[in-house]
Amino acid sequence: MKEYTVAILGATGAVGTQMLQCLEERSFPVGRLKLLASARSAGKTMAFRGEDIVIEEATPASFEGCDIVLGAADDAIAKALLPSAVDAGATVVDNSHAFRMDPDVPLVIPEINGGDIAWHKGIIANPNCATIIALVPTWPIHQLAGVRRMIVSTYQAASGAGAPGMAELVAQIEAMGKGEPLPEPRAFAAQLVSNLIPQIGGFNEEGYTSEEMKLQNEGRKIMHLPELAVCCTCVRVPVLRSHSESVTLELERPVTLEAVREALAAAPGVKLVDDRAAESAHDRYPMPLDTSDQDLIWVGRVRRDISNPDVARGITFWCCGDQIRKGAATNAVQIAELLAR
Repeated sequence: MKEYTVAILGATGAVGTQMLQCLEERSFPVGRLKLLASARSAGKTMAFRGEDIVIEEATPASFEGCDIVLGAADDAIAKALLPSAVDAGATVVDNSHAFRMDPDVPLVIPEINGGDIAWHKGIIANPNCATIIALVPTWPIHQLAGVRRMIVSTYQAASGAGAPGMAELVAQIEAMGKGEPLPEPRAFAAQLVSNLIPQIGGFNEEGYTSEEMKLQNEGRKIMHLPELAVCCTCVRVPVLRSHSESVTLELERPVTLEAVREALAAAPGVKLVDDRAAESAHDRYPMPLDTSDQDLIWVGRVRRDISNPDVARGITFWCCGDQIRKGAATNAVQIAELLAR
């Protein structure tokens, strides 16, 4: 098997660290690994396959000789550095928002539109975490009956704000447990512990946040549905890791609940957990604690949308998935695996 020179840009962050772990777990054919981060991390080491890899400062010259670059840096760094990786001959799989809606950049969830990588021009974009978690189980239902409209509420963990977000929630929990004053919020707009924050990103003129618009805009591109209608509300919740979503679908054609459950149970990347009679709650429906640190999107609470006038064309479900893994790092490594075929 051919081996590849792989670089991770932003290797020390939550997603970059998880990318490193996923490469090892999935036995990706890495011949040489470059870990790139800011100057303050240069010279430190990270372990990979029993070896300590020295972190290098990321510069435009860092990508010489690289075959695949996994981007886990913010938008500004991605825009500044990743074009240099393409110029150096590498193929980039980028997790930032920087290139997602560029018409020349495929936006890929391998379970849905892996074939789109065929038309990349050097950069392939990884979708938003909430988009991935919603669309992986929506896709098999779309294949059954065609999705016309989605109404989605997301319950997004602190991990969506990276390592600083998780650290802030942990610090608030610890301070509350000790009866001490809570540290001032920095990663979030307000205190997260014992609270919900119904804003992720800035507002547009219609009152929707940037995070909420991603599901519509990215969903249209990924599913090749330019008319897909989406109404989304995104909420930050005091959960450390793993996003949860309530999804209601309006379908083009009638479908039975049995057919939906069968399609979900057979779909790649999906685990159906939907037994209302189970003794344990862990077997009745997905929860963030159960879905953290693994790569499947768990789906349950599958039922009719009884508010739909044509009830046979309405489906509602609940799903949970690890934002750092399938919502970011694992999806990127899966794209790299498609490139390595």
